[in-house]
Amino acid sequence: MTGFLAPPLPETANSAISLLVAFVLGTLIGAERQYRQHAAGLRTNVLVALGAAAFVDLRMRLEGARGAVGTVAYVISGVGFLGAGVIMKEGMNVRGLNTAATLWCSAAVGAFAGADLPVQAVLVTAAVLAGNTLLRPLVNAINRAPIRGSAIEATYEVQVTVAAGSTGRARDLLVERLEAASYPVGGIEVVERGEDSVEVVATLVATAVEAAELDAVAAALEREPGITHATWSVQTAD
Repeated sequence: MTGFLAPPLPETANSAISLLVAFVLGTLIGAERQYRQHAAGLRTNVLVALGAAAFVDLRMRLEGARGAVGTVAYVISGVGFLGAGVIMKEGMNVRGLNTAATLWCSAAVGAFAGADLPVQAVLVTAAVLAGNTLLRPLVNAINRAPIRGSAIEATYEVQVTVAAGSTGRARDLLVERLEAASYPVGGIEVVERGEDSVEVVATLVATAVEAAELDAVAAALEREPGITHATWSVQTAD
């Protein structure tokens, strides 16, 4: 019992070094996040790294390296829940994914430190900092580069608005026009738009299209008797 409450100095020093490594490396990761004014900044990343190091180090002292494996698994799942708290969905936009991933990496750094693997902890830290800084210009360049609509994998829908009594004919016309343009239909949905009109929505099997071709299909459908409006929309894949 005495050995458990007051471990030998070498083990205490070992734990202190593990925590110090986690603190320093977590500070490096968190400082970059704090500089860019992210929700999870300096203190959060340091605490995540310290917590992971402390739990892994504790299991190392009690049961050795084999016992620490289970603790690492718990750290991974636990930080996953923590990261979910910084992810926010605003309409079609999702924010916080990069911050959540950085927290996850901070936990990995702490786990390496707690497992007495400081060199690996430093390497992971360097990789995280490189990913969050050196890749930023490349991301900006890719986002600004013009691309064709056919290069985007997405879900495409074509909608026509018709009188409530013309649903069957509108459905047939929609399928006919799309298949003639070599865009097979994966599904048809009818949505009520008030008492007198409905919207017939066709979901395409294709995940990439030519915008001009769908524009032509929509224009041709609008010229058909009974169809008051025709358009198409796209939702990018996750």
